[in-house]
Amino acid sequence: MAHPSQLGFQDAASPVMEELLHFHDHALMIVFLISTLVVYIIVAMVTTKLTNKYILDSQEIEIIWTVLPAVILILIALPSLRILYLMDEINDPHLTIKAMGHQWYWSYEYTDYEDLGFDSYMIPTQDLTPGQFRLLETDHRMVVPMEAPVRMLISAEDVLHSWAVPALGVKMDAVPGRLNQSAFIASRPGVYYGQCSEICGANHSFMPIVVEAVPLQHFENWSSLMMEDASL
Repeated sequence: MAHPSQLGFQDAASPVMEELLHFHDHALMIVFLISTLVVYIIVAMVTTKLTNKYILDSQEIEIIWTVLPAVILILIALPSLRILYLMDEINDPHLTIKAMGHQWYWSYEYTDYEDLGFDSYMIPTQDLTPGQFRLLETDHRMVVPMEAPVRMLISAEDVLHSWAVPALGVKMDAVPGRLNQSAFIASRPGVYYGQCSEICGANHSFMPIVVEAVPLQHFENWSSLMMEDASL
């Protein structure tokens, strides 16, 4: 969960998000080094009164400033491509959940179960209990087992939406008539918040996402209770 005045990312709760954080730090350090070098050269060129006729036309310097950016781009591109393939990798998911975007709420279907599905609406401000977050809490949370690969099938029924949970490293557009796919593994138990990340209309900011990761035994108990309630 992000907090006020936070400068960095939320704490990673999935292996993919940990990789994304490492790549961010890696790329940011390269940007800092380049920026420092450029600022130093600018200051040196502005303040010095000396000139060197060998520097004004130097084949060696031209080779360096051509080869060095290419090497830097490779150092950024290789880990980026690696993470891109990791994010697209879905091997033997233990659970499949279909998320449908509506104006303006989410509905979830646990496709591995016969009658397990529900709508998830934002809790109005006046109905919040102490400790709940305004504009982020929902009446039904999407419960998943921790340390288990979960496949998300994401679509929309009316307009464009986007299912995003930053702590899990998941962000996927929900497009009407199209079924997009993503996956994540919750590394530890917890409650992870997200919001629709597509400008989908007047109440765009009022369709939050809450994912609760629990141990497998608790998930089985929860799913049994939900199906019993649906059968009544």
